[in-house]
Amino acid sequence: MQGLQSLSSALTTTPNPRLRLGPSLFFQSSTKRTAFSPSIWSKKLSVKCEYFQQQRLTTPTAPNNSFSSQTPGGGGTLPPRYFVGHSIYKGKAALTVEPRAPEFTPLDSGAFKLSKEGFVLLQFAPAAGVRQYDWSRKQVFSLSVTEIGTIVSLGKKDSCEFFHDPFKGKSEEGKVRKVLKVEPLPDGSGHFFNLSVQNKLVNVDESIYIPITRAEYTVLVSAFNFILPYILGWHAFANSIKPEDTGRVNNANSRYGGDFEWSR
Repeated sequence: MQGLQSLSSALTTTPNPRLRLGPSLFFQSSTKRTAFSPSIWSKKLSVKCEYFQQQRLTTPTAPNNSFSSQTPGGGGTLPPRYFVGHSIYKGKAALTVEPRAPEFTPLDSGAFKLSKEGFVLLQFAPAAGVRQYDWSRKQVFSLSVTEIGTIVSLGKKDSCEFFHDPFKGKSEEGKVRKVLKVEPLPDGSGHFFNLSVQNKLVNVDESIYIPITRAEYTVLVSAFNFILPYILGWHAFANSIKPEDTGRVNNANSRYGGDFEWSR
């Protein structure tokens, strides 16, 4: 009892203690246990008292998500821009592949609407010597999302061809003709990328081809698969989704009938 009184006195003078009693009270016999001899039991009190000093925890400021802050309407300070690309160098030519971002138009409601899908820019430069390329003579070809899908889905023996007229629907229509062919190599080890450009405006008629090995083609396909949702602009939508907005978005789009299908 004297030990318990001392503990009670300590608790009244110590601020905010946290106690752990384990076990709170137990009896242990120093001799043979006998139900008819309680006097031989010894009483032992085990008290474990721990004190914790509360400290102020400071959480470091999380860095800005550079990707989400680039999303339309994301707000905040825009992070540095990054320019990326992948190049393949061969004896006859070099090929550089670069993604281009989609474009968004602001609406009166404060939202943003996709106005132009992104694309992948192919740049072909003919060789000017050993490991030297004349980029002043480069020819470019922009792959749309559908054309990217075609290249990604090509088999080892498949081929495809794309035709572009940059001035289609304008007064200069027909004066610039671009044809990109992707064909399998004869030994099946990869594909040829062949770009032919006829430009009557500057009197240019040039054809640049470069062999792409199977490993190099696999790298291109992997990069195309990764970047495709981003040049579609779907990342902006995904970053803007909030759980509490789900119902409002579904109601707003009910006129399209998409949610009606799932509510049956």
